[in-house]
Amino acid sequence: MSLSIEQLGPQHTDALRSLLVKDPPHNVYLLGLFEEFGIVPRAGRAPFAFYGRFDASKTLTAALFVGGEGGLVVPSANECTFICDIAKALPSQVRLQASLGEKSSVDELVKHLGGAGKTRLTRTQRLFSVSADDLGPFTNPTLRLAREEDIPRLMPLAIGAVRETLERDPLAEDPSGYEARVTQRVRGRRTYVLEEQGALVFKVDIGSRSQHGAELEGLYTVPHERNKGHATLCLGQISRHLLSSLPRLILRLDDKHESLARIARKVGYLSGRVQRIVLLE
Repeated sequence: MSLSIEQLGPQHTDALRSLLVKDPPHNVYLLGLFEEFGIVPRAGRAPFAFYGRFDASKTLTAALFVGGEGGLVVPSANECTFICDIAKALPSQVRLQASLGEKSSVDELVKHLGGAGKTRLTRTQRLFSVSADDLGPFTNPTLRLAREEDIPRLMPLAIGAVRETLERDPLAEDPSGYEARVTQRVRGRRTYVLEEQGALVFKVDIGSRSQHGAELEGLYTVPHERNKGHATLCLGQISRHLLSSLPRLILRLDDKHESLARIARKVGYLSGRVQRIVLLE
């Protein structure tokens, strides 16, 4: 038998987990989705599917997460040709609108599943990862969880992070929806802030998370408080805190944001493979 492409079901749970944990740093995002939502949607949940590539011996060799009919498409960290095989089997079922993952795989996904969609945003990024043994001596114990009463003061930082990193205006695109997502992260205990003299000056979010690690997102220091060491000390603090119960953390940083990359390296993060995020109209 030749290779086959199948939609994964409960019978594939162990195979998918085994595939993803072969490269935890580059699969942290997928591991978080898998652990939180499972392999098939539960009743009342938004639709999604995992598709898999099986070789001639019926071994799962690559996987692809598809949210909805292509709202978010995330490949596993495997050979680009394996991801390409899955993409070629799905053009009638999936219309890609957003994707993130290793650059070569995302490029193939856009090629085969993007249709005639125009690129609204594309960023080349570098994945950084860290374990407890890699951390430098940077801490700030005043970093704390954001509270609901912080949300009015937090919103300018959250908006600033999106505008600066993605060059998008979340308030123009979806004002009520964006505030709801910020609120949801706060209620989910996934946003940490630094307060100085009554003002919030730094924030960081915990994105995808599983027993295998977590991804940090949205690092942002207000402009007039930069070059004071806040980002270095707070990144060190949140990393040390989370790594007391997790094996690794990752960050995706744009190539053009070299200042953040320098901070990550100083704290102890190690550079990984090239990533890409793309949004299509």
